[in-house]
Amino acid sequence: MSLEALQNINPLSLLDTAISLAAAFVLGGIIGYERQFRQRTAGLRTNVLVAVGAAIFVDMANHLAGHEGAVRVVAYVVSGIGFLGAGVIMREEGNVRGLNTAATLWGSAAVGACAGADLILEAGIGALFVLAANTLLRPVADRINRQPIDTPAVEVTHTVHVIAPRTHQKAALRLLEDALEAAQYPTRDFEMRAFGEQDVEIEAMLVATSVDGDALDAMVAQLGTASVIGQAFWSASTSE
Repeated sequence: MSLEALQNINPLSLLDTAISLAAAFVLGGIIGYERQFRQRTAGLRTNVLVAVGAAIFVDMANHLAGHEGAVRVVAYVVSGIGFLGAGVIMREEGNVRGLNTAATLWGSAAVGACAGADLILEAGIGALFVLAANTLLRPVADRINRQPIDTPAVEVTHTVHVIAPRTHQKAALRLLEDALEAAQYPTRDFEMRAFGEQDVEIEAMLVATSVDGDALDAMVAQLGTASVIGQAFWSASTSE
């Protein structure tokens, strides 16, 4: 340890740092506990580390360069946490997952930055609002998700998928076209792509925005019994 390091030791400054990091640790832990309880990608330890890490950087800048330095470091924390958040966002089967977890990490960084800047009460209030967004708003979001999607404000696109061997793709396409014509479902577009090494996937996008789900189920079930078709199913997607 150098003499300069010994001269920089200040008990009051150390106490201030300890309080800031302890607040970040506790508040980040509270946020992370809710995420861990719901078995999300970024749980207890991740949120604590993000909050404490942000607090360390801001506290260090606050001691070395004053409030102006802390403000500059906060700007870097805000931009840098985006890379960490992007790491927990996944795309699975056309669905994007992890956006809420990434946003929670961003909130944990903000809470930690407040704690590092000695804004303990503000950090506590911020943690409460992050928790409220993840808990109190959950029933509201679930209720909205349970609403019917075939409303005038939302366009629903239905797509029929058929998986077939490449050697029988023409026959499978013909069966799909005949089934859609018999069900009186006009198609907007057909797409064909490789599916594995030996199969192809045929997608038929329907023009109709409102269809009978039971009728589609029956149609794809009938398609699935054909010898030239390995699998048939349908999906619905929305766009504003």
